[in-house]
Amino acid sequence: MKKATVILAALSLTVATSVFAQEDEGASPDLNPNAAHRLMNPNGVRIDQEGLEVAQVDQQFDQEGPRFVNVHNEAGTPGGSGNLVNHGGGVMAYAHVVCIFWGSSLSSTSSYVQEMRAFRNGSGAMVKHTSMLGQYGAYQSNFVGSQADVFDSTNPSSAKVTDAMVQSEVKKWFSGKYDTNTIYEVFIPSGYYSDDGTGAQSCGGANLQYCAYHSSGDGTHLPTNVKYSIEPYPSCSGCKVSGWTTAQNAEHFMVHETREAVTDPYGTTWYDAAGYEADDKCAWVGLFLETATDGHTYGYQPEYSNSSRSCVN
Repeated sequence: MKKATVILAALSLTVATSVFAQEDEGASPDLNPNAAHRLMNPNGVRIDQEGLEVAQVDQQFDQEGPRFVNVHNEAGTPGGSGNLVNHGGGVMAYAHVVCIFWGSSLSSTSSYVQEMRAFRNGSGAMVKHTSMLGQYGAYQSNFVGSQADVFDSTNPSSAKVTDAMVQSEVKKWFSGKYDTNTIYEVFIPSGYYSDDGTGAQSCGGANLQYCAYHSSGDGTHLPTNVKYSIEPYPSCSGCKVSGWTTAQNAEHFMVHETREAVTDPYGTTWYDAAGYEADDKCAWVGLFLETATDGHTYGYQPEYSNSSRSCVN
């Protein structure tokens, strides 16, 4: 989901409010108005933060923007409204992923870090479940970055890691050498949480509303054509699947945010009539574990396919 993209659950999820200033009066009408963090949605039941009925949620959504989002019904059908539509903003045709592991506990020898990198690197892992992206103009053969991953042994300056801090961390390592066909994915350790600047937060924050999001630079902290995501440590029940390891839960969010960054990098490309991006439409539906050719068992979620009008692997 976009910074306005989130995932929460125990089979839950969150929809974020777009980092792309979705509510700014001067924003381009092409911006996805709803590529945002997902609200908590336990077991796929449509709810909102204040216990409103679904009809009230719909009305609130119409009146006040993407604060309340109907996710999926109990049958596990795709969320949102209809097929994805190309709004003309472009895709990342052959994207790369560079990981920034930020924190003293996220060294290259950490088993969590090693598995996240293996998930990104392996031809039998994350990239295996991207063939459906071809219908959206994106073709992946390997996500391995064109630049080296970063291991930043310093810790964030506060437990609350703001969006500006995330962008500044990307800038710290890649200023002047950004690859605009790369998604810079920033991982933070247990004990730290993300704050998107609107008051919504990830695991560890007082206002838990999402698990991860992707966005692009705000023009101040990062150039607007630089793509990034924040990948908080899935340390709470709202961002876990029962029986999955921490790494498997994090992989679920990594594949979600990566594919959405590919198909809707600026909030101006592929999303449906309700503002749902491709992975938003299938969030917390049909999650699965799969053992790859490298011997690791990774966590995944399906992706929405326009051609089959369903969530596919």
